[in-house]
Amino acid sequence: MKQLYAALFLLIGSICISHAQTLPYLPNPTYKEGEKLTYKLRYGIISAATGTLKVEKSKLRFSNPTTFHLSAFGQTSGAFSVFYTVKNQYDSYIDGDTYLPYLYTEDIHEGSYTRREYATFDHKNKKVSGKKGTFKSPTSQFFDLLSAYYFSRNLDLSSLKKGDTFKISYFLNDEVSQLGVKYIGVEKIKTSLGTIECIKLSPEITPGRIFKKDSQLYLWVTNDGNRIPVKAQVEILIGSVTMELVQASGLKHKLGERVSYSK
Repeated sequence: MKQLYAALFLLIGSICISHAQTLPYLPNPTYKEGEKLTYKLRYGIISAATGTLKVEKSKLRFSNPTTFHLSAFGQTSGAFSVFYTVKNQYDSYIDGDTYLPYLYTEDIHEGSYTRREYATFDHKNKKVSGKKGTFKSPTSQFFDLLSAYYFSRNLDLSSLKKGDTFKISYFLNDEVSQLGVKYIGVEKIKTSLGTIECIKLSPEITPGRIFKKDSQLYLWVTNDGNRIPVKAQVEILIGSVTMELVQASGLKHKLGERVSYSK
């Protein structure tokens, strides 16, 4: 069950893409305060978990008065919650102009296991500090998984060609790592919110305790002004896991509405 929930968190954060260098990004965010996205995770045909992402105005003060408070909450649902209960809260506070994080916190409850963590970011000196010390990043443009997800929605993708790959630097589990993603192309898919034109990506995954040797993770992101993930799918050792957007409110643009930066 822990492996299934790990797959959920990977799917929610899997849009993260970048080089190990400073990436160009859109001057204005693709989201606004009040945005709320709700996802359901299915293991085969069984509903297994839910996840909610929110954008709010920060109540904490940082160097830039324009600061977003990003939050994500995930929990197991249905029959899965009877055998193994997960209730995890993640929060990130980011600069409203550069989208870089100031502070990240997480409150983890998985069965009998609990953990509270935090991280503060020093982008000028390429450092991040947490409970277990200070860690170096190869670039000044690095994130936690939650802020990486929102930053990736603002990347300038105009130069992308089919087959191009990318990497992003992010801090997780007391280390700075990188995640690679391949750009597959543009296609229309059916969702619970209608048929939507999407950018299709394939984030890299590591075979082992969760994934098969030949597993492929696919992610579909709206090719509109919002750039929100609407579906993700991956095969695991036993069966498959699918994440789907089931509700979206407070969007900056009408869902499916093309803009100047659409592919």
